[in-house]
Amino acid sequence: MHEHSTAKSLTFQGLSIAYDQQVLEPRPWTEAQSGWAAKLLGDAPAGPVLELCAGVGHIGLGAVHNSSRHLVMVDFNPVAQRFAQENAAANGLNARVEFRLAQMEDALGASERFALIIADPPWVRSCDTAQFPADPVLAIDGGDDGLDLARTCVELIDRHLAERGSALLQLGNTTQVERIADYVRQLPGGLEVQDTRSFDDGVIVHLAR
Repeated sequence: MHEHSTAKSLTFQGLSIAYDQQVLEPRPWTEAQSGWAAKLLGDAPAGPVLELCAGVGHIGLGAVHNSSRHLVMVDFNPVAQRFAQENAAANGLNARVEFRLAQMEDALGASERFALIIADPPWVRSCDTAQFPADPVLAIDGGDDGLDLARTCVELIDRHLAERGSALLQLGNTTQVERIADYVRQLPGGLEVQDTRSFDDGVIVHLAR
């Protein structure tokens, strides 16, 4: 276990999760995403879980810890990787967790399929990131309309979601949900928005075929 001079920790879905100021602090409201994912796994086909834009891994770890599923986390930030791997180990999950340090579009093999995909992309518009001075810009900047990485996420979901699988995508507001739903309809794989749940701090979208 590395020592982080400024590391903090919190409890998330019953797990002990460590982080510091170099990464996005886990948001309590995203426990709803983790819990929803865990419920979906009860009826999901066989296979692993994928978490895109994983950060310190709390949402994916919370989703799989009461199952026997393997979890593949993807993020390009080496600090996030270090925390995610430590968080997996601290909660006895490291044998079931693989972290891929890469841009997400380069992280997956063409034939890989996942029973559940969790996607937590940055969704703040570039012009609004200064409103969140405590957050690392790279962890929240979603481009001009906030959806640059969300579009990449749904493209990967469309390609890599197993038959009868589900995906949960985190966004900022219902306007973004409408834009992503339009984008999803243009993709070749038949993906659709099935359900949307709104919270004070964000929105979670359930995608399936």
